[in-house]
Amino acid sequence: MKMQQVSDHCFAVLNEKNRVCDANSGLINRGGGVVIDTQSDLPHARQMIEMFGKVWPAMPKRVVNTHEDGDHVWGNQLFEGAEIIAHKSVPERMKLEAAPEETQQLINGVKDPAKRKFLEEHHPGAAAAGQQLAEDYDLGGVKLVPPTTLFEERYELDLDGTEAHLIYVGPCHQVGDTIIHVPKERVVFAGDVLFRQCTPMGWTGSFQQWFQSLDLIDQLNPEVIVPGHGPICGLEGVREMKAYLQYVIEESKGCFADGLTSLDAAKRMEFGPYGDWRAPARLYMNVERAYREFRNEPADAPWDKVATFDAIYTVAKAKGIEAEF
Repeated sequence: MKMQQVSDHCFAVLNEKNRVCDANSGLINRGGGVVIDTQSDLPHARQMIEMFGKVWPAMPKRVVNTHEDGDHVWGNQLFEGAEIIAHKSVPERMKLEAAPEETQQLINGVKDPAKRKFLEEHHPGAAAAGQQLAEDYDLGGVKLVPPTTLFEERYELDLDGTEAHLIYVGPCHQVGDTIIHVPKERVVFAGDVLFRQCTPMGWTGSFQQWFQSLDLIDQLNPEVIVPGHGPICGLEGVREMKAYLQYVIEESKGCFADGLTSLDAAKRMEFGPYGDWRAPARLYMNVERAYREFRNEPADAPWDKVATFDAIYTVAKAKGIEAEF
C-alpha cells in the first residue's frame, strides 16, 4: 500500500498488487475529514488510517462507501461514530454481497490441507482464488457496519467551502455505484466504475449503464481520477476502459452468433491490447455479462461465484497463463 496526494486536499491510498480485493481508498482532508471506502480487512484498514493520519490528524467525521462490495466496506467498523454515507440500496446489498464469513471460509479452507485438496480437485478456480486471497487478507473480526446516511440520486457535502458531490451512477459494476466529484480540486473518486490496468469485473448492471457512467466522468473533465482498483489516472483511463468494454461486446456478438458458450467464447477471444492488464482471464465475466444481455436476462441475475472463479481459471489455463483473480 502507498499514499499519494492527488490535489491540494485529496489523497489516495493504493493497493499496488491490483488484484481482487486490492481496492483503493480516498481522503478529503477538509470539513472534518472524509474517507472514501474502507479497505478489505481490518489490518489494511488500520494501515490506511495510519497513512491518512499523516495529513489529517483526527479520525474523519465522514465515510463514503462507493458501493456494497466487501473490499470497499469491510473496514467500516473502525470508524466508530462517523457518519457513513452511501446510496440507499447499499445496506441491504451489503448483506447479500459483503458477508465476510463466506470469503473467510474460503481463505480458511485453502489453509487446511485436506480441504484445499478437495477444492483443487473439484473447484480449482475457487482454490486458486482462495490461495491468492490468503496471501494478503484475513477477515477475522470483520463485522458489517452499514451506512447511516442514505441518498437517492445526489448528495452534496460542504467541507469548509470545498464541495464534494456524491453522484449515483448505478447499477453499473454494482447496484450502489457512486462517484465522488470534488469540482474545486478537479478530482473524481470513481469507485469500481473504473478499473485501471486490471480487467474489470461487472456483477450487476448493463454495458449501457457502464458507458453512461464513464461518459459522465468524461464530461466532468477531472484532472485526476482515483479508480476503485489500479493506479491514479486522468481521462485516458476512462477512455481505455470504455474501449475495452466495447471490444468485449463486439467480439462477444460474433461468438454468440456462432453458438459458442460464454466460456468457449472467452477461451477463443484474444486479449488484444489488454493482455498486460492484471487478471486478463476475468474476460470470462465480461463475456458472460454480454451474453446475459443478448439473452435479455435481468441485470441483477445472480452469479455462482465458485463457478465463476472456476471459469476464470479455465480461461487462464486455456491461454497458457497463470490464473490470477
